[in-house]
Amino acid sequence: MSQTTLPATSAGSSGGGGGLPPRKRFSGDMLFRGTATAAGSMVLVIIAAIAIFLLVKAIPAISKDTENFLTYKEWFTDGDQPKFGVAATAFGTVLTAVIALLLAVPVALGIALCLSHYAHRRVATTLSFIIDLLAAVPSVVFGLWGRDYFYEPIANFSKWLHDVAGWIPIFGSNGPYGKSVLLGSVVLGIMILPIVTSLSREVFLQTPPENQEAALALGSTKWEMIRTAVLPYGRAGIIASVMLGLGRALGETIALALTLGSVFAVNFDLLGPGGVTIASNIASRFGEANEFGRSALIASGLVLFAITLVVNMAARAIVYRRREFVGGSA
Repeated sequence: MSQTTLPATSAGSSGGGGGLPPRKRFSGDMLFRGTATAAGSMVLVIIAAIAIFLLVKAIPAISKDTENFLTYKEWFTDGDQPKFGVAATAFGTVLTAVIALLLAVPVALGIALCLSHYAHRRVATTLSFIIDLLAAVPSVVFGLWGRDYFYEPIANFSKWLHDVAGWIPIFGSNGPYGKSVLLGSVVLGIMILPIVTSLSREVFLQTPPENQEAALALGSTKWEMIRTAVLPYGRAGIIASVMLGLGRALGETIALALTLGSVFAVNFDLLGPGGVTIASNIASRFGEANEFGRSALIASGLVLFAITLVVNMAARAIVYRRREFVGGSA
């Protein structure tokens, strides 16, 4: 019976039968991996730190609130028995953001399609640069522009809407017109327009050329090609861009503080002197508030933080559900 002789292991060889693998040397890949991991973890640490700060500052005010913080509409933080709640401000935040999206998204998608599939390359490049510049304009500039330039046109348009369609509850207010949810939503829609446009344009440009050429080869017109090849492919990206625009609209402060009226009410009146959001309420009251009032405003900021966090998580979930947006297959 033959026996197999195993080769002898040299004295300088590491490892061997059952031995530990050789220790890897420090390399640039390990440094990059560690740096990237630390950077990603830092984001979670910052979010957790913000949440803890808001909770610590908000709990003393909420514990002394004599009304239900989530359902009460008014804001009275002075006095021995403070009464305040976020029902009106949260409602105004969501209402103005949704109306801004209804005004901005159709225009943004039209501009994005024009830049990606209709306009000449030089024209598209120039217009894309100009649109991207709009995102860099400070919000206070938009607010001052909307308050001083759009005030009269919106007031006249509101009166016309009331005269023509006053039987509809959202247009039922008979004035005075000026600072209103409609004015704030128009300004907010202009502000989120470059965000939705830029992201949607990039999504449309990522559509595989073979999909578009196949649709055209089957006899489709350009619009039919866009409807059957471009829009379905970029659906997840469009939704994600809209959700990011919504997150931008929910947190806007100065522009809405300059264009909305500080009326704490829960109604769908778009034309009357009303509307208040969480961010605009914080901006207008924080400087004059006492220590307890600031704690109450921070408590409302906690609600805004939760709303924006939910919106961004929903946008991320939509992107992950449609893998073709990031280059995978559906």
